[in-house]
Amino acid sequence: MSVKWLLLLVLGVCAVGLVITQMILYVLRRKGALPIHAAALVLPIRGKRYKGWGSLLLQAYRLGIKMPGISTYILQVRKRISYRYARDEPTLRRLTMSIVLIIIGGYGSVSIVLFLLQPGLAFVILSILCAVVLNSLVLDLCLSRMEKKLLVQMLDLFADVRHRYHQHGMVEEALYEAAEAGTGEVAEQVRLIYEALTSPDPNEALERYYEIAPNRFLKGFAGISYMVMEFGDKHKEQGSIYLQGLSHLTQEIHLEILRRDRLDYMLQGLNVIALAPVLFTGPIERWARLSFPTMDEFYRSKLGFITKISIYVIIIVAYLLLQRLQQYDETRYRSGQKHSRLDRFLYKQLFLRRLAMLFTPKPGTASYHQTIRLMRESSTELKYEWLAVRRLMLFVSCLALTIGFILLLHQVQRNHILYDPIRDDRMFGAMSEADLKVAEDKTRLDRSVMEHVGMQRVVSYEDISEAMQQLAPLAMNHDAQAEAAIRILEKIESYNKQYMRWWEVVLAISIALCGYHLPIWLMLFQRKMRSMDMRHEIYQFQTVISILREMDRMSVEEMLEWLNRFAVIFKRPLQKCLLHFEHGPEDALEQLKEEVGLPEFQRLIDKLQLALGKISIREAFDDLESMMSFYFEQRKQEYSKMIDIKAGWGRTIGFAPMYALIFLYLVIPLVGMSFVQMNMYYEQIQKL
Repeated sequence: MSVKWLLLLVLGVCAVGLVITQMILYVLRRKGALPIHAAALVLPIRGKRYKGWGSLLLQAYRLGIKMPGISTYILQVRKRISYRYARDEPTLRRLTMSIVLIIIGGYGSVSIVLFLLQPGLAFVILSILCAVVLNSLVLDLCLSRMEKKLLVQMLDLFADVRHRYHQHGMVEEALYEAAEAGTGEVAEQVRLIYEALTSPDPNEALERYYEIAPNRFLKGFAGISYMVMEFGDKHKEQGSIYLQGLSHLTQEIHLEILRRDRLDYMLQGLNVIALAPVLFTGPIERWARLSFPTMDEFYRSKLGFITKISIYVIIIVAYLLLQRLQQYDETRYRSGQKHSRLDRFLYKQLFLRRLAMLFTPKPGTASYHQTIRLMRESSTELKYEWLAVRRLMLFVSCLALTIGFILLLHQVQRNHILYDPIRDDRMFGAMSEADLKVAEDKTRLDRSVMEHVGMQRVVSYEDISEAMQQLAPLAMNHDAQAEAAIRILEKIESYNKQYMRWWEVVLAISIALCGYHLPIWLMLFQRKMRSMDMRHEIYQFQTVISILREMDRMSVEEMLEWLNRFAVIFKRPLQKCLLHFEHGPEDALEQLKEEVGLPEFQRLIDKLQLALGKISIREAFDDLESMMSFYFEQRKQEYSKMIDIKAGWGRTIGFAPMYALIFLYLVIPLVGMSFVQMNMYYEQIQKL
């Protein structure tokens, strides 16, 4: 099948898939099982219209959860979206199954196309790659749409809460009426907040809600509502402090929505551009072999294999980097991360733990304290021994994979020497069928002679000539026999050179050392990127302080306790400060400043130190409004710069696989093989 017909077939499959998808979406909308915007990815609605498709999804969920392989995947998808539907089990199951069916259907369609384009081992590798990419792409798209929709709903609900608070002057009444009048997911979240605030133990109920809150804005909204219920509202010249807190949250949500919209616009379509070369490596290779016969030798060689693997690696790295650029939260930090089963299993192996500790800095040394400080500042939820075991395992894994890949390359070159047809250097263009049969007969004879002499490096010309006389099916003249013997000697010499060289061992060790230091580099990167999340939390602290400072009889210790309730990144330092507060407030706050090196946080602690006895808390934070206004404008500018930088990097990374495919896999090899062939033809002309 020619490349033209293959491309037409791919186009036809895509067109049929598009038509079928549109028909399914149309039927789902008519049945009421899909919202108007298909990008929302199946958010079912309640009512009689839902029974048909909704019951089908529930039955598929019950059937899939009983199958060993599929059940694990369904539970993983469910875990990713479960915090959105804390108390709506049927909707959670329907949405989970909808996403699973979309991913499986998309993977099946892409697998058919890949099998038609690149059957064999390449199909297995690419199908695994596409499975991982499709799973990540669809889940991230679904979660992104849900998060953005929730933010838009929060704006309307905050406006409704503000209106009803003006009517009643009571937080609980405003929340209850807004939740009853509202629709969608945000109404369910406000209902959860209302139940937590009116429970017998609001503190414990709020702590439970903080664990399942979809975003920091709802956590801040719940905390502000509870503070006003606990201490009462205060009216200043600017108005109610509760309404001011809602205004600050609304500003933050507006900024977040604008940032998401602009980032989506700048980076849209780059994922598809980065992944498209996966489908075209095979067609381009076939076209190059048919149009330029000399390229066949390149694609069969070790260099061609390295180039193909390099392109796949570039595609994977480009996709991962684009996914990282498209993340809205810079670190997606969560306190108390759970350890994997592999970490726990490796840590229990006493021999591995002791071996790993031999290569790490010992306690009491400067390197040890630097590593501990880096782990604390990057919020790494690992023990020092666990980190040592992980680094050792990465070293061993990288070393084994690199050596395995080098040995595989040598085996590819051996197969190239033994099985590739011998091409006449004087031949232009592609070989005819007759010439190809002659070349294959020569290769078969060479291989049988090489096996007969045992691939020995010290084999002589006479041994090869004797073996050829025994194994050749037809008698050969002296010139042909001499030419064949020289060719076989060169093949044996090249075959025996396919072993690991010293520089390949050095390369493998270097890559293994990079793997050993990778966790440290990741922690350095995480510490740098975590500054954005820290500023988010500082701004939330300022919103809380703007309410607490107006409360009567508010002490520094009580304010620290409230900040600890809202803290995520700064939770451990604040908890340590509260434990030591009774033994000396000044020393506890000073230790807190030393432990957290962020200048904005240190300024807050300086004001709390002033409020210990010299002045009141209200006087210590008299410039809080101007600080909040400055930090808000500063973050707007940082967001704008960050999006521009991400857009530039995104365009470069998104088109890198396409450039690599065209230049590394086609243009540069073609130019190189042309120069080699021209040089060879020039030498032959000189001999005439």
